[in-house]
This record gives sequence, structure tokens and C-alpha cells, in this order.
Amino acid sequence: MQTHENLLSGPPPTLLPDNSEARAMLESGAKAADVAARFPAYSLAWASLAEDYFSAGHAVTSYAFARTGYHRGLDQLRRAGWKGHGPIPWEHEPNRGFLRCLAALSRAANAIGEKDEAERCTQFLRDSDPQAYNTLMASGGTSG
Repeated sequence: MQTHENLLSGPPPTLLPDNSEARAMLESGAKAADVAARFPAYSLAWASLAEDYFSAGHAVTSYAFARTGYHRGLDQLRRAGWKGHGPIPWEHEPNRGFLRCLAALSRAANAIGEKDEAERCTQFLRDSDPQAYNTLMASGGTSG
């Protein structure tokens, strides 16, 4: 019996590798800036910086931090086999830094008048994982 791959199912979910040392440093209370300086590819540190600065009313600085984490996350996604589309599950903890950067970039872009970019980022977040969108944007949350 011959089996056929379901071509309509789409690409498999992309699961980023964990950086346990960076995660432990951040969880132990280290400043996000120190974690980002030591582990510049660790998107969660950039997301934390972006969220903190946005909350403090510094949308441009938030935008810069979110964009940095977003691009570092894209690099990691590509290394993990992501081809520019497909699920990036929120339930997989190491994906959350990238997804939080994406949400933070959308918020900051909107705040500085970059409406097209804000909409693209929001749609990218929805397409990546509706749960991430619901957690980070629809409910107004920034973490999880």
C-alpha cells in the first residue's frame, strides 16, 4: 500500500532551540540589557527590553529593541528550517521571545505611525500562532 503525503497540511511547526543559560540568567533577575549583551541572539531579552521601554513611554527605543529581537529571531527560525511561513507555536517556550518581539514591534510601529508595518507584524503573529496573538495582542498582554 502506498501512502501519500498530505500536501494541504502545510509546513510543520518550527521549534526554536532553548538557550538555557540565557533563560536562567533572565529568570534569576539579571537585567534584560545584560542578558542581551551577553546573548545577543536571545530574542526574549530583546522582547523584555522592548516591552519595558514601551511601558515607560519610549516607543522609538521599544521599536529598536523589538526590531533587533525580531531579526535575531528570524535568523534562528531560518536555521531551524523555517521557510518564511508556517506555525511558530506559542506553547513551545523558546519560541516566545520571537513572538513577543513580533507583538512588541507591532505595538511600537503603530505608536510611531508605521501603520503598514504594524499591520504586517500583527498578521504575521496571527499566522504564526493564533494563541500567541490572543495572548499578546487581543488581550493586551505582553508575556506568558
